[in-house]
Amino acid sequence: MEYNCGFTQDNKWFRYRAAAIIVENGCVLFAGNEKDDYYYSIGGAVHMGETAEDAAKREVFEETGIHYEIDHLAVIHENFFNENKGALKGMDCHEIAFYFVMKSRGTRQLNSDSYTQGVRESMHWLPISELDKYKAFPTFMKEYLQSNHDGVEHIVSDERNLIGGETTTFYA
Repeated sequence: MEYNCGFTQDNKWFRYRAAAIIVENGCVLFAGNEKDDYYYSIGGAVHMGETAEDAAKREVFEETGIHYEIDHLAVIHENFFNENKGALKGMDCHEIAFYFVMKSRGTRQLNSDSYTQGVRESMHWLPISELDKYKAFPTFMKEYLQSNHDGVEHIVSDERNLIGGETTTFYA
């Protein structure tokens, strides 16, 4: 049995996550499912004893059915949020995620047959120029993908107790 790097204590939840940024022809790949009303990045929990790179490649394969190669580490994302539904309802959440840019394959064709917590996932190629029209997490993705970068970026998002539905994002 694999153990995820994370824990729950009282109403606190923490997870160490590895995720992928997969871009093909002006679109970025997100996942969605039948239960939730939003899209989310490809990725998942890092297992004990697993590197973030290995976790990203494993998660990408599990979700897309394709063996993508990593190009480079792009973002370390600290995400603070409160959840009001599902398994994390009422939890004060803190997630650290390593985002890896995957090498382009030149095609959007996937072989996805993914389930998460018993719910079927579907893959969605969302146009980068229109990401603000979608409820997609992480919220920094559109701005990140439309700007130039040198090295690894450290991004902190705080979505707790939002006023007007806005996310506070800091680029460190």
